[in-house]
Amino acid sequence: MRLDNMLLAEGVSGPEKGAASAAAAAVAAAAGGSPNDGSIEHSDYRAKLAQIRQIYHSELEKYEQACSEFTNHVMNLLREQSRTRPISPKEIERMVGIIHRKFSSIQMQLKQSTCEAVMILRSRFLDARRKRRNFNKQATEVLNEYFYSHLANPYPSEEAKEELAKKCAITVSQVSNWFGNKRIRYKKNIGKFQEEANLYAMKTAVDAASVSSQASQANSPGTPNSGTHSHM
Repeated sequence: MRLDNMLLAEGVSGPEKGAASAAAAAVAAAAGGSPNDGSIEHSDYRAKLAQIRQIYHSELEKYEQACSEFTNHVMNLLREQSRTRPISPKEIERMVGIIHRKFSSIQMQLKQSTCEAVMILRSRFLDARRKRRNFNKQATEVLNEYFYSHLANPYPSEEAKEELAKKCAITVSQVSNWFGNKRIRYKKNIGKFQEEANLYAMKTAVDAASVSSQASQANSPGTPNSGTHSHM
């Protein structure tokens, strides 16, 4: 009963229409998203859930058919045997009960494995949503700055990855994935990213000029009283 309720709640069992999308909406809401946001990830979740649902119903139908066919087969055998020896209704009932219990246990295993598949899918979907939320604008700025300042060789060392991960409050693995994806996108469309590269180059130049100006001011010997002392 508990497994049936879980499958119903997750949109795997129950009415055909709307069950999967209702479950997807519930998961999206739990992840802080909207079921109508049109995101690739959300449609991907719906597609995978629909696939699990289809497999579950297909297997369930096979088991029910096999149970019915096997029960009929046993009943026919018992009828054949009844010609040579008397078979009581209780014996027939007991045999049918054994068959049904066996198929019920198989169905239970199917329900358990289906519930596990949905839970794994759900956790992956929620984890993906959480990871995406970690990539805020500031983190993207830091990663882009590093990428464009090392454009000749945009392959950060492990130490650099660790440093960037700390600055962005994300994992080293996420940093590696970001750089891998960025390199692919950049190579595919260098023209498109050239403007972005110019902007970051200009930003770096302005920052460097600002630092240089501050340093020269700090090291300059000229003070308001220096001229007076020199004439004395």
